[in-house]
Amino acid sequence: MKIVVTNKKARFQYHLLDSYEAGMELMGTEVKSLRLGGASLVDAYCKIENGELFLIDCNISQYSHGNFWNHDPRRKRRLLMHRKEILRLDQKTKEKGLTIIPTKIYFNDRGRAKIEISLAKGKRLFDKREDIARRDVERKLRQRVDI
Repeated sequence: MKIVVTNKKARFQYHLLDSYEAGMELMGTEVKSLRLGGASLVDAYCKIENGELFLIDCNISQYSHGNFWNHDPRRKRRLLMHRKEILRLDQKTKEKGLTIIPTKIYFNDRGRAKIEISLAKGKRLFDKREDIARRDVERKLRQRVDI
């Protein structure tokens, strides 16, 4: 498994509850750009429209040798999942006020581009402060053990 990009801020800004694997419907130049590591998940999110799951605001940079075949870097991309999983995600996002966040893009063993999405609930400011304080304490404990 070759990891292309991870969303590092997702764990800081959200409580990640469940994670799912989905395929991505990509153009040829997007796959080539992903293989070169040209992607960003900073402001990306997933949305369900008409029973289909879409990845929105994911930046996959243009392929350098693509000429006029190149793609729009921020286009809406369809994610491939079973219909039952999409319906389950749709129900959870409507009921509990959860959101769907992409956490990483990778190539599996067969060379297919996959995306890991997570059902997430936004953290509040005090939750973020608690996480920072907990990390500081753990870091200090590790330093004392090393000495």
